[in-house]
Amino acid sequence: MARSDSGAGGGGARDGRRSPGGPDRPVLGISAYYHDSAAAVVAGGTPLAAAQEERFTRRRHDPGFPARAVACCLREAGLRLDELAAVAFYEDPALKFRRVLATWLATAPHGLPVFRRAFPQWAGWKRRALDDVRDRLRALAPGQPLPPVVAHRHHASHAASAFFPSPYPSAAVLCVDGVGEWATTTLWHGRGTELVPLAELRFPHSLGMLYSAFTYFCGFKVDSGEYKLMGLAPYGTPRYAPLIRERLIDIKPDGSFRLDLRHFTFQYGQTMVGRAFEELFDGPRRTPEGPLTEREFDLAASVQQVTEEVMLRLARTVLRRTGERRLCLAGGVALNCVANGRILADGVCDELWVQPAAGDAGGALGAALAESHRRGAPRPHLERGTDAMAGALLGPACSDRATAEFLTRGGYPAVRLPERDLVERVAAELARGRVVGWFQGRMEFGPRALGNRSILADPRDPAMQSTLNLKTKFRESFRPFAPAVRAEDAKDWFDLAQESPYMLLTAQVAAAQRRECGAVADGVTGPDLLRVPRSTIPAVTHVDGSARVQTVSAADHPRFHALLTAFGDRTGCPVLVNTSFNVRGEPIVRDAAEAYACFMRTRIDLLVLGDFLLDKRDQPEWREEGDWRAAIPMD
Repeated sequence: MARSDSGAGGGGARDGRRSPGGPDRPVLGISAYYHDSAAAVVAGGTPLAAAQEERFTRRRHDPGFPARAVACCLREAGLRLDELAAVAFYEDPALKFRRVLATWLATAPHGLPVFRRAFPQWAGWKRRALDDVRDRLRALAPGQPLPPVVAHRHHASHAASAFFPSPYPSAAVLCVDGVGEWATTTLWHGRGTELVPLAELRFPHSLGMLYSAFTYFCGFKVDSGEYKLMGLAPYGTPRYAPLIRERLIDIKPDGSFRLDLRHFTFQYGQTMVGRAFEELFDGPRRTPEGPLTEREFDLAASVQQVTEEVMLRLARTVLRRTGERRLCLAGGVALNCVANGRILADGVCDELWVQPAAGDAGGALGAALAESHRRGAPRPHLERGTDAMAGALLGPACSDRATAEFLTRGGYPAVRLPERDLVERVAAELARGRVVGWFQGRMEFGPRALGNRSILADPRDPAMQSTLNLKTKFRESFRPFAPAVRAEDAKDWFDLAQESPYMLLTAQVAAAQRRECGAVADGVTGPDLLRVPRSTIPAVTHVDGSARVQTVSAADHPRFHALLTAFGDRTGCPVLVNTSFNVRGEPIVRDAAEAYACFMRTRIDLLVLGDFLLDKRDQPEWREEGDWRAAIPMD
């Protein structure tokens, strides 16, 4: 594995130099122009606000300049643009342009049609993306002095997002994704406020690209459907894994690898794979929305097994090279919670911390943190013995006053309750099998709903997975749901070696909770019918007996913890189904109006907006023009 130079060009504070402007002055971080654009504000090494642009534009994975997210973060932090020490961009556009150009030249003439279409943009504004950032910021704050705009390399931003907010004074850091500028995999050593790069793998040899190739081949959308492939894997057997190792990826003992590029087209085309891939894996790509067959189940299981193997080897390598026993992860592949759970369960490390916004959105936060620490900021959260993410609740809030005005304006009947009465009432309704939209406080940063923009339900109901998938979320029936459990009860329900506050670890349901379920729910078909999960919490138990767990502490989520307590007191089960408050193809809801619309369009029975409780049976008839679902692109 090659020595890394990712620390250069804004990669980390290796030489102790401090930039002018003071360590406590705030820094704005921005990620944009590929997918999942976002903004974040950091001051004195502490994240103050962070949000994805998709939540404002309602365009899933929005890649555009995050103007609304920037405005939101500045507003939440109480700052003006001219009060910032700097604006940090999450990658180096000039270096990325050189990689794109080199790739086109190396694969010519295969990529000529794509080159002709894309080169004008790359030769123009994309190569000078920092100038575009400056222009957009000036438009947001006319007349205000513009702070300096600096670039940090893509994997340096990932590494900063992984280590600096972690609760560890020192740790090994592993970043794995599709590609940044050149790097696809990087190893780092984090100590105090320094990140030292150790080694890297470069494009086109990419574990993220390998996984996305199978995502594409199985008929899902690249850069958004990878989690579907992960959820599909337990339905299959990894019969293709030996073929993947033999023909697609050469894995070395230290986890480094090389792809056989003859089977891929992502280097020069608009697709991930071509005819050679089809010949290797028994025919053409599954058409999107087409029926899923045993082949897709087995392909998913196979690439998942290979991905876990590579991640385990890389984790062992970076831990050995650093002498650490604690590991931090970021990059898109770090959202593979099954691989994360495998690293922890196999005892590769003693402790594992994963950035909750591990993908490109988190690059905005990482760039801001990297710049903040480059300017001498400390890591004050270490004195508290916590991480710095505030439960990932870094987005905008909706006050009870604003909610009351929305309800009054719309004429929507609601009752306002004290917290104890509210959680007791909601717990009782959940125990009766009703589905609840739960909207509280600040919006989560990252892809997971963690109890502030959530749909909640009773995990004991064997029909609940089908009901939520088909009638509430309008998504594929095979998709699993995650459990939220009180942190102090987690060991009684799951074989989990540590807390998992950000829903980024899978674990087996505890043996004491496994038993035969009742009758199969009506409407369950395909693999669900053949392999019904068996546990006391079937709605959150996947077909292999696993669950993607969120542990909830009273310190980080007092009201959500109180609800779990009330539900547990009634049922003996301090666990709830927790899925994101949205439907398939939509971003998570941001404000009360979006929450109410989702509530009325779906099979959600109750809506909680802060202190307000709404029952669908009391609401006026919901009317809207046209088919709202037709306007949402399926992901």
